[in-house]
Amino acid sequence: MSDETIFIGGSGKDEVLHLKRANRHGLVTGATGTGKTVTLQILAEGFSSAGVPVFAADVKGDLSGIGKEGEPKDFLFKRAKKIGFDDYGFDPFPVIFWDLFGKQGHPVRTTISEMGPLLLSRLMGLTEAQEGALNIAFRIADEEGLLVLDMKDLRSLLSELAERGSKISTEYGNVDRRTIGAIQRRLIVMEEQGAENFFGEPALDIKDLMRTTRDGRGYINILAADQLMQSPQLYATFLLWLLSELFEELPEVGDPDKPVLVFFFDEAHLLFNDAPDGLLLKIEQVVRLIRSKGVGVYFVTQNPLDVPDTVLAQLGNRIQHALRAFTPRDQKAVKAAAQTFRQNPEFDTEEAITQLGVGEALVSVLDPKGVPTMVERTLIRPPSSRMGPLETGERTPLVKNSPVYGLYDEGKDRESAYELLEKRADERAKAAEAEAVAAAKAKAEKANSKSSGSGYQRQTATERFVKNMASSVGRQLGSAIVRGLLGGLLRR
Repeated sequence: MSDETIFIGGSGKDEVLHLKRANRHGLVTGATGTGKTVTLQILAEGFSSAGVPVFAADVKGDLSGIGKEGEPKDFLFKRAKKIGFDDYGFDPFPVIFWDLFGKQGHPVRTTISEMGPLLLSRLMGLTEAQEGALNIAFRIADEEGLLVLDMKDLRSLLSELAERGSKISTEYGNVDRRTIGAIQRRLIVMEEQGAENFFGEPALDIKDLMRTTRDGRGYINILAADQLMQSPQLYATFLLWLLSELFEELPEVGDPDKPVLVFFFDEAHLLFNDAPDGLLLKIEQVVRLIRSKGVGVYFVTQNPLDVPDTVLAQLGNRIQHALRAFTPRDQKAVKAAAQTFRQNPEFDTEEAITQLGVGEALVSVLDPKGVPTMVERTLIRPPSSRMGPLETGERTPLVKNSPVYGLYDEGKDRESAYELLEKRADERAKAAEAEAVAAAKAKAEKANSKSSGSGYQRQTATERFVKNMASSVGRQLGSAIVRGLLGGLLRR
């Protein structure tokens, strides 16, 4: 490579990628076993040597060998000699290993709030009604100052929303308990897929993906994705979140002399599978606009038909490995791929795509003026780093010696929505208990008062009866005495 280009391979002449146009994105396609991983590896090496940091997902584990120097093998030297790569040698490259599960590299985390309701809805596969309820939950969290950092925060927030559903319906719309219950069940599915490891703190600082070494080489950030690929929706959502974060965080730089970061999205078809229109629009927007932030995005996939036309139109640098035309869809893919190149009159592009050998590719890139070069049948250069995965014992020292060691390896759990809502629930429970005690006390006092009043009334009635009886008896006795006295006087 030179200061302005990256050497890709030979076609009878040197085929190079111009660094000034590298942020115009790219596409690497081809059937399984045709050499896509090696192409990704030599591009990453080239960017690193040019001082450009790289982020790449390692789907099969093969890319990890880039951290060690290559092993001299006859077929590598033969290929180098065939394309005139006279100064071919072996070198390790600076790497930082990452892993969402924290096993093969530094943990990668973000918060629920940073992910946002749109990507979370995509991750959980929510319906329109469920996505609406999730948006309401986020709105309430913002208005009430609730930090939603991890899964337990979101679960508590949804429970709070269910409790207050009738009270907030006039302002936000109806929130059905069954809808909240469905979202809670999707959270359980996410936890089973390992998403709980991804949400929390400390959250990834994008600047840590853009480091360079003291000698000016860019670090190659490798995401261990072999286990992550078992949860393809989590994989695709994570990488889209990362792109979105880069887009939001980085300043506008226009067209720099070289990219500030290059992002390789392996198994790119997972990003677009079953994606709703709103998400596709967001992907297209990010890919189109992130160029001006100095970020180059390179999609790696088997079939060019995996990438929507609106995104495909943004990809100026293309490396097409062999495709096999066994089915009608394969034949359509071959034809579509051939039509996207600037044709070379020396060969039939469509025919060549099906005849390429392992390590061969059709290459067309943007020249310094931004014009696509004529497609050339190219033998890809051999990598300088190791082809194949690292052993566990080789990976561990690289992880411990990385510049971010100790920054993300231990999780943190500060006070957030879960703790605050727990306090609210306790306060409500105590208030309800106090209210219940007060009500019971008032009821008891009223009962006692009524019981006391009834005794008084009974006592007063008895006294009145006794007094009336005594008065009646007195009157009767008095009358008898008077009659006796009068009778005595008359007899005299």
